Amino acid sequence: MSADTSADQMILVDEHDNPIGNAPKLPVHQQGLLHRAVSVILWDGEGRFLLQRRAATKYHSPGLWSNTCCGHPRPGESAGAAARRRLADEMGISCEIGPLFTMRYRGGVAGELIENELVHVFGGSFAGVPQPDPSEVWEWDWRDSAEIRRAITDEPAAYTIWFRNLCDEFWDELQASAAGTKAGYAQ
Repeated sequence: MSADTSADQMILVDEHDNPIGNAPKLPVHQQGLLHRAVSVILWDGEGRFLLQRRAATKYHSPGLWSNTCCGHPRPGESAGAAARRRLADEMGISCEIGPLFTMRYRGGVAGELIENELVHVFGGSFAGVPQPDPSEVWEWDWRDSAEIRRAITDEPAAYTIWFRNLCDEFWDELQASAAGTKAGYAQ
């Protein structure tokens, strides 16, 4: 069973990502308050993306496929440090990652909960085997870009809203990042 994180403090931000306060996670999602988040996307030497299926015990979006990992910086924690922490916590992975872009989205995630996030997206390459925390991750898989796009089109409800938005808005950037890694492996 996942640890209860509903009281974890989140960083509330304005439209320009300036911190304006902190609040517990559950009320932030109940009220749809704008907050800072992180997402990580890893790819391998073949240009495939590492996806995870969220554990069935997660309090929102359980059992849905998503990017490699995601989470929220703690007060006083940088987005990069939070991304590395969540990558280790969720997937058991420690590797080099770097900032890709920032995105903003808002959408319902379960029942009365609303995600309203300014997300710092990080990426990197990884050639090992994940060791996910079963309270965070049900399963994982390497998927090529064509398979991801087809699956999101055919079964959008099987994917988290933030991953669908990320793919819709930044697909070219993601593919370019993965292709750059693949080209580096080929040299």
